Amino acid sequence: MLFRINNTLVGALHTLPIFLGLAAVAGAAYLRVHGDCEKVLQYPLLFGGLFIFAVSALGLVGALCRVNVALYMYLLAALFVIVAFASFTVVALFVTRNTARDHGPSLGYSVGDFSTWLRHYVTDERNWNAARSCLLQKRVCRDLALDANNASQVFKRLSTTQFGCCKPPLRCGMRMKNSTFWEAPKGGAPNNDSDCEAWNNRQDKLCLNCDSCKGGVLANIREQWKHLTIFNACVVVLLTIIYVLGCFAIRNNRLEYSNYTIQRKITMRIPTVIAP
Repeated sequence: MLFRINNTLVGALHTLPIFLGLAAVAGAAYLRVHGDCEKVLQYPLLFGGLFIFAVSALGLVGALCRVNVALYMYLLAALFVIVAFASFTVVALFVTRNTARDHGPSLGYSVGDFSTWLRHYVTDERNWNAARSCLLQKRVCRDLALDANNASQVFKRLSTTQFGCCKPPLRCGMRMKNSTFWEAPKGGAPNNDSDCEAWNNRQDKLCLNCDSCKGGVLANIREQWKHLTIFNACVVVLLTIIYVLGCFAIRNNRLEYSNYTIQRKITMRIPTVIAP
């Protein structure tokens, strides 16, 4: 009875990562269709979800059908997935660290506030041109124009990308006429400030060429990486627990086979009594 309870428990627990893997794949599909321009979670969720689903399904078959070969294959694959996800979590923690004082959304971000790995996303000209084109296509600043009569409320709910790309930096001292037009100060913009010089009231320009825009995009990417780090940590803990239980399932299979063999030998040794 102990065997059945343990293996049934292991099999039931394997359904959790199976559903988790399916949810990750569904999330990747949703991001592809409805996500923003920084789809950094799409491929990690897709491939991670597929790996989790395949490995967990293998463990489920081995535990419920009592197939030791499947369980051995599962343990080997699960060990690889655990190590891969743990390593990826460490990398994600490294990527999301701050390399400078975090000014926060109230003052905006700059490219220097982020790790070297993240900076490559915007310092590479080809990457940034693609990201800027996507921002224009997605019309990330469109909500501001649509709600121009209530600009004060609009700017309270801006995303980091909108804060950096859709309005001039606060240090430029520009005065807002409405949410789509900003007036330069009478003394002119601060000298040698590339962001203040790059600002343009045209809806296809705005601050899309500003360092603050790149910083806002990177802040959004970093936030997504933080969410991915939490997801990976949960997966590692869950798979580790199920991995240990999978070892118990193999032991139970061996014990059942050993008990079956002993019982069979005992049965064969008992002489058959023939009635007179």
